[in-house]
Amino acid sequence: MSSEQHTISHELGRQEFGSPEYTGVFPSREDAIALMKDWVENPRLQLHMMQVGGVLKAWAEEKLSLDASAAEKWEVAGILHDADWDKWPDEHCRKIIEHLESQGCDPELLHAIASHSPSFFAVTPVSTLDHMLYAFDELSGFIHAVSLVRPGGYEGMKVKSVKKKLKEKSFAAQVNRDDIHDAASRIETGLDELIQFISNHQPKISLE
Repeated sequence: MSSEQHTISHELGRQEFGSPEYTGVFPSREDAIALMKDWVENPRLQLHMMQVGGVLKAWAEEKLSLDASAAEKWEVAGILHDADWDKWPDEHCRKIIEHLESQGCDPELLHAIASHSPSFFAVTPVSTLDHMLYAFDELSGFIHAVSLVRPGGYEGMKVKSVKKKLKEKSFAAQVNRDDIHDAASRIETGLDELIQFISNHQPKISLE
């Protein structure tokens, strides 16, 4: 979410989403990708959504030792977090939340999507999934932007070079630096570790 996008209020007006009876019920990775491709035409946004989903899954598996089902839920949250932005920017992320609620979807997944930008949606991150989706969202996009201006892309990318670019307000100006720093401040993991983790895992993630 860019600072420009924050000028429009998209407050969701609630803090709870879905019903406990649907705990553990969520779209498969394949179904999430199908929905993404149906709703999102912009390939750059599609790639961003896949990248956020991919790093979330990797974090769930490597840092938290979550089982396959839980890791898939994390990935699906990332894949779908911006699903309505392309076609319905004025209804972001109300449209995707209401769609998933109508299908009967896991409340934790719904809350993660709803809280991926607290200052935008006025939903406070609570769960570990909430916090990590918030932490990875803007930072993932920024690191990808850095890779595009480097001759070697992600290869050899250093944390200090990413942080230097963060201080350049004119570079990837649409990326909200306040969100990046706020998200990192809410978790025990430092910004350096988040940058390193993304730069290690993101090159492996594609649109498939």
